[in-house]
Amino acid sequence: MHPHQSPPHRAHLSPTRSYPPLQDPAVETAEEATEPAEEDINELCMDMFKKMAIYLTGELTATSEDYKLLENMNKLTSLKYLEMKDIAVNISRNLKDLNQKYAGLQPYLEQISLIEEQVAALEQAAYKLDAYSKKLEAKYKKLEKR
Repeated sequence: MHPHQSPPHRAHLSPTRSYPPLQDPAVETAEEATEPAEEDINELCMDMFKKMAIYLTGELTATSEDYKLLENMNKLTSLKYLEMKDIAVNISRNLKDLNQKYAGLQPYLEQISLIEEQVAALEQAAYKLDAYSKKLEAKYKKLEKR
């Protein structure tokens, strides 16, 4: 205590004065902390290294599993693309076959078109012939009545 200060009396303490909060018993103060023995430090270090090794092993295992999953996905994607390539090759082959067949049918299709035009012309000629024959019949009947 300072020589000029008098010890505090309870009578001088005001009831509204705030006191520092009580410290949590789990929190050690600087005066209470003691340095652990060297054997304890070694044990703690060994425990820390073991736990760190377990943690890193888990992390590496998870990463390895992720890469295996990606590898499997890539293999499946590759197989799917191979199937799609086969389908595309088959479609291309079928289209070539169809084009060749169409080219082979083209002369026949042209002949059908030509025959269709000729039939239409023949039909028109038949109508004209029919009309002409009706006129002739009418003239014959007119002449026959005389």
